[in-house]
Amino acid sequence: MPLVSVIIPAFNSEKTIRETIDSVLHQTLSNVEIIVINDGSQDSTLEVAASISDVRLKIFSYNNAGVSASRNRGLIHASGDYIAFLDADDLWTLDKLQTQLEALQSHPKAVVAYSWTDWIDESGQFLRHGGHITENGDVHKQLLLRDFIESGSNPLILKQALIEVGGFNETLSAAADWDMWLRLAARYEFVAVPSAQVLYRVSSQSMSANVWKMEAESKQVIERAFTQVPDSLSLKRQVLAQRYQYLTLKALEGSLDRYRGITAARFFKEAVRNNPKWLGRIRLMVVILGKIAIAILLPAHSAQGMLKAIKQWVRKSRGLSEPQQVK
Repeated sequence: MPLVSVIIPAFNSEKTIRETIDSVLHQTLSNVEIIVINDGSQDSTLEVAASISDVRLKIFSYNNAGVSASRNRGLIHASGDYIAFLDADDLWTLDKLQTQLEALQSHPKAVVAYSWTDWIDESGQFLRHGGHITENGDVHKQLLLRDFIESGSNPLILKQALIEVGGFNETLSAAADWDMWLRLAARYEFVAVPSAQVLYRVSSQSMSANVWKMEAESKQVIERAFTQVPDSLSLKRQVLAQRYQYLTLKALEGSLDRYRGITAARFFKEAVRNNPKWLGRIRLMVVILGKIAIAILLPAHSAQGMLKAIKQWVRKSRGLSEPQQVK
């Protein structure tokens, strides 16, 4: 029997699925099964996955139903005591599962172990570090203020705990991860592995690029979460402020156009309304307001050109080399 079941939802992932599966097959913890849920892919995702020869790999195909349904479908097939989810374009360092399992074994009250996350681009080049936040024990309040797990590809979770909280909410997509972590944190303890072991791939087609859906679902998650905790207007305003700060930055990621610029401006207004002190971060405000102005005032192709030129100038002024590809 495998100790860990790794569930990989895959939809039109032909370009990345092999590398993602390889990052599991080469883990230092070998007692795993890999469950690929082919979510109605229209490309060669199924063929690429099926060409990988390893007895630990199992593939199941369904009609398209979204990532939350795919994760729940994978959970039905899982036979391991622990569950890890991995999106079909993300990667793990080779010691990820081993160190997370050891963390859980060293903290018997914890049922969720998580690591730090770094961002890579579509070609696998390093973009930036994640928050690298370390929280242990009862983390529910901290998770309300910020989703420091940062990726659905991150935690290792005791299977029984996932079953007890009811699996992923299939009515959610963009905020489904945060909703799940909050439901787990309301009942169980977490333990952190203070090491960057999750490589989250950013692309224009990624679900996190849909900031409008993310806003709507985030509001649902917040309302639901505050039915389970003592109602505190000040805490709720802090949560809304943090979420709109996050959404502002998300809206300004990747390709910019006038619509995203206007959306970022609206998110920025809500963030400041709930927490005016955010304006005190002068350097960050210059970056945010500058990007919003560029997105709104310039045509999309001109906005991208100006941003690229600014980034190159900043890197040269700091004496930084070009980003390297993550191996």
